[in-house]
Amino acid sequence: MSSLPRRQNGADPTTYPINPFLLGGYATTDAVLGYHTALAFYQVTYSVSYRFVYLTQQQSKSFVFNTDQFMSTAFPQALLNKSQKDSFVNTEDVQGLPVRVTSLERTLVDVLDRPLLGGGWEEIWRSLDTIERLKIDNIIKYALLLNNSITTAKVGFYLSQRQQELKISLVQLEQLRRHAPKSPRYIDATAKKDGKIVADWNLIVPTGLLNKNWQVA
Repeated sequence: MSSLPRRQNGADPTTYPINPFLLGGYATTDAVLGYHTALAFYQVTYSVSYRFVYLTQQQSKSFVFNTDQFMSTAFPQALLNKSQKDSFVNTEDVQGLPVRVTSLERTLVDVLDRPLLGGGWEEIWRSLDTIERLKIDNIIKYALLLNNSITTAKVGFYLSQRQQELKISLVQLEQLRRHAPKSPRYIDATAKKDGKIVADWNLIVPTGLLNKNWQVA
């Protein structure tokens, strides 16, 4: 783990709390906060998590600090192949120190790409649905960078659910649809037991996710 940023002058070292976003953001020299942790940073998560995820190219073991768990994950290989691992990464201020965090648009794609790191489908949908504004063109650009037809379909499927709300044009959706699978694919393994095909995206989606069963009291 790389050196942690120094505490503020005059702070009591026995009681001074360490911001977990700083701890994750400085876990390695190239750390980037991502997935559910990035959603938490932007304050759009539905549930609180004590697991903090950062992307890195370096060897970095998971660790625990107080009650928080920190885990590393690799940058998507497609980005590394194109030297684009830092695409749509923001440098944010955390207590006066710079911390790198995936943008909201990149984070949306990343959690759909790897839902386990986003907290699962219900957490992802509930969290993303709280976002009121998004740069749709940036979402499209990043999704296509990953070069994964199933991920592209997931992104298109999600955006199509909020087309009117987010003012997404048919032209923008078509940019994604052209790169969706040519034949039906499962959104993940859970859809194999109870899934329904969404023809526009050739995506087989669990009926619970389609119907947003968690909204039923």
